Amino acid sequence: MIEIIRANKNNIKDIQAISNVAWPHAFKEILSPDQIKYMMNWMYSDKSLQEQMEMDNHHYFLAKENDKFLGYMSIQHNCENTGKTKIHKIYILPDMQKKGIGKLLLNTAINETKMQNESAVYLNVNKYNENAIKFYQKTGFFLAKEEVIDIGNGFIMDDYVFEKEIVYE
Repeated sequence: MIEIIRANKNNIKDIQAISNVAWPHAFKEILSPDQIKYMMNWMYSDKSLQEQMEMDNHHYFLAKENDKFLGYMSIQHNCENTGKTKIHKIYILPDMQKKGIGKLLLNTAINETKMQNESAVYLNVNKYNENAIKFYQKTGFFLAKEEVIDIGNGFIMDDYVFEKEIVYE
């Protein structure tokens, strides 16, 4: 049975192990090897992950089955004072995709957002990441806007911002 657990600094190596497989797989047809390397170092170095957890208020969650980690997600509540939760990252090992893990992580984000009484959950997705776009549309997200973000070193992120309103019953 797959469970979602809250991650902490002790899980940095686990997050990195998944990202080292999932990231190049997800972006091999979209980004150059140099940009993948740059972004991996920018977002997944020990220092960066520790700062995200300790200073930027990113909450990480891991999908786990038995003793194996299969995917992860990070969220940030009230991101940029919007009253909304941002999903910064959600990645699953390639051989574990299409098994409901993404939905479990997404449901965790929605439940965490509800506990904060926030109005929506949102995320950025690369405009050319068709599999991710289909997943988010299928799970009730709508296209809120487009944005191009300069991330340095001559690289950009060319993204859609997808959003899903939180329904309180």
